[in-house]
Amino acid sequence: MMRVARGRAVGFVGGGLVLALLVLAMCRFPGEPADGGPGVHGKPTIPQNEPQDALGWGFTHTQYSADEGANPARDRAASALNRARLPQNQHLMGWGADNPEPSPGRYDFDSLDERVDLMRETAGTPVLTLCCAPDWMKGAKAGATDWSKLETAPEPKHYRDFARLARTVAERYPDIRHFVVWNEFKGFWDERKKRWDFEGYTELYNLVYTELKKVSPKIRVGGPYVVMDSLDPGDAHASRVRGEWGALDQRALDAVAYWSEHRKGADFAVVDGSTYTEEDRLLPDEFGAAEKLTAVTRWTRKETGLPVWWAEWYAEVGDARDRREGWSERHRVAVHAAALMAMVEGGAAGGFYWNPQLPRGACAGCLWHGTRAADGGDGLPMLRLLARFSREFGPDADPRRVPVSGEDASRVRALRGEGAVLVVNTGEGRARVRVDGRGLRLEGYEVRWVRAG
Repeated sequence: MMRVARGRAVGFVGGGLVLALLVLAMCRFPGEPADGGPGVHGKPTIPQNEPQDALGWGFTHTQYSADEGANPARDRAASALNRARLPQNQHLMGWGADNPEPSPGRYDFDSLDERVDLMRETAGTPVLTLCCAPDWMKGAKAGATDWSKLETAPEPKHYRDFARLARTVAERYPDIRHFVVWNEFKGFWDERKKRWDFEGYTELYNLVYTELKKVSPKIRVGGPYVVMDSLDPGDAHASRVRGEWGALDQRALDAVAYWSEHRKGADFAVVDGSTYTEEDRLLPDEFGAAEKLTAVTRWTRKETGLPVWWAEWYAEVGDARDRREGWSERHRVAVHAAALMAMVEGGAAGGFYWNPQLPRGACAGCLWHGTRAADGGDGLPMLRLLARFSREFGPDADPRRVPVSGEDASRVRALRGEGAVLVVNTGEGRARVRVDGRGLRLEGYEVRWVRAG
C-alpha cells in the first residue's frame, strides 16, 4: 500500500520483552511547569522545566526511514540511532504508516508495527501522533484508502470511533506512554468563519484524552498542535505577539486559548511553526528570525500553564526547504542550532525535527544516508547536532546564556548546557571572540561544542 509523504494543511508487534522494558525505563513523564516569566518582549532568565516535564529533543519519522532497504544499511542507521538515543515520533496513519483500520473493527497494523519496532530497537523514547483518520470515518466507503484525502478530519459522528481507535493503539503498544492528538488542525479549518474549528478539534481531543487515560493514567497526552504562523504586523489577523520576525496569527492563538480553557486534561502543550513569514521571508535574517521560536514558547507556556513541545519546527524558507537548495550543510546546521537554542531559551520541554529523509543517498537536512542503498545508513551532520544537543540540553540541563566578547561578538551566540557550551558563528566569515573567558577562532557558520569551564 502507498505510504504518504508530508503535506501542509489548509491554512496551513511488538519487539521483545527486554526491549519493551528498556523503553519503559527510559520514558519521562511531564508534570506541571514553573511560571514562564515575563512576556515575550522581556529578557527573563531561561525558564526551567523539572526533569519529568521534558521528553527531550528528537525527530519524526516520515515516509522513508531506517526500517526498509538493504540490511547492512539498516544496521548502520540503527547503530547511529542507538548512539544518539533520541526521542522518536511516528504518525498513526500516513508518513510511513498504512491505514490502521480500513473497515470498522478490521485492523492493519503491519507498517505501524515496523516503525514501533524500529523505535524500540534503537533505544528511542517512542511517541505516537494520533493522525490521521481512516476513510470511513470521513464519510468515504469502508475498505478503501484515498491518500489524497489524508488531511481530512473525521466527521463529528465518528469522533468516538477515532477515540476508540486511539485506545486500541495504546493497548497494542503498552510501552508507548506519550501521545499527541492530531496534526496541524488538518481538516479543521472553518471556511465559513475563516478561522480554525477549535470547538470541533477540542471535542475530538477530549474524547481521545478520555480513552487514553482509561488505558493507563501514566499515559501522557497533549495538543493542540496548531501551526503558529507569522504575518506582516499590518495584517488584519496579526496579534500583539510580535517582533522583528513578524506577528503571530491571532487565529492560531485563539485556537490554543480555546483548547486550553476547554480541554478535559493535558500533560503538555504542542505547537508547530517556522521562523519564516507566510510570504517566505526570514526577518531580520535567518538567525534573527529564530527569536520567533522563543516568543511562541513563552506565550504558550504562559497561556496553557503546561510544558511546551515543538511537534515540528522549520528554520528554512518553505520552497528552499522542499527543494533542499540554497544553503550549504554547514550553513543549514548553524541555522538549526540557533533555532534549537531559541526554543530552549523560551523554556521548551522538547521538540521533534521533521526528518526529510530520502530512500537513497544523502540529502540536505537528512539525518542519515538513505537505507535503500547498500552503502547507506551513515549518520549525517543534522543527526550529530540533534544527538549532542539532546544530551547537553536534556531534561536535567540548566541552560544559561554565556557572555561573548571581542570584535566579532555580535555574530556569535553561546549557550551553556549540561557539560558544554554550544557556540554558533552566525556569519559566513571567520570570527574571533572570547566565550566565557576563552579565546576562540570560528570558521564561517561553524557550530562548536566547548567544554564548560
